[in-house]
Amino acid sequence: MKDLSTTSGPKRVTTRTIATMKKEGAPIASLTAYDFLTARLLDQAGIDLILVGDSLGMVFQGHETTIPVTLDEMIYHAKAVIRGVERAMVIVDMPFMSYQVDPQEGFRNAGRVMKETGAGGVKFEGGERVVEMVYQTTQAGIPVMGHLGLTPQSIHQFGGYQPRGTTSAEAKSILRDAKMLEEAGAFALILEKIPTKLSAQITKSLKIPTIGIGAGVHCDGQVLVVSDMLGLYEEFHPRFVRKYVNLADTIRQSVGTFVADVKKKDFPNKTESY
Repeated sequence: MKDLSTTSGPKRVTTRTIATMKKEGAPIASLTAYDFLTARLLDQAGIDLILVGDSLGMVFQGHETTIPVTLDEMIYHAKAVIRGVERAMVIVDMPFMSYQVDPQEGFRNAGRVMKETGAGGVKFEGGERVVEMVYQTTQAGIPVMGHLGLTPQSIHQFGGYQPRGTTSAEAKSILRDAKMLEEAGAFALILEKIPTKLSAQITKSLKIPTIGIGAGVHCDGQVLVVSDMLGLYEEFHPRFVRKYVNLADTIRQSVGTFVADVKKKDFPNKTESY
């Protein structure tokens, strides 16, 4: 099996790369990013796909949900991220109410994201209700990633962050939506917080890759919010997050030491002065 997920691979990850990774069984590694420095580090570490997620509303702006994030804000952050990336594919979330009103409006807004940011594609949440827009957008040459299961922009409708697809009827609906999105031209799907058995069934039934977040190991790839996996965001502790480091403590300790050094006039010393 070829290792397509390292920096020795293609210069720029594209939809073709992602499709080949699915075909050859090479797992797709994905994380979110919202700024230049983080994006550059992720890219240098060999990440395949960077999602400029509307999760920035929570982990960057401090909102309780993703709902307040605007299209202009998504474009602003996407521009910063793309400046830091040489290899990874960058996908931008279409935020709440940038596409729900009218398929034509969604199509135009997706075009605006592509023109103003240089992103590799956009992501829409939802199934059957966005299929027409996905088809129109992909026909215009804009790569589209779908998002099924727990869709954060519908959190008020769901009434919380409980797993989706736990009933037979809902599981069948998600599977049907996945096939419809594939037929409409989506190049990949995010599957969020659904049972492992269901994600395995969807992954096996589709030709396009699935990328899971809280959807088990059988997806073609995995994505996490970078602030969660780095231990920076402490207000939310979903069971599917693995913390690879606790940067929140490291930052607090480092800043505390800096404060103490300033108070004691230990900083700056002679070698740090002109």
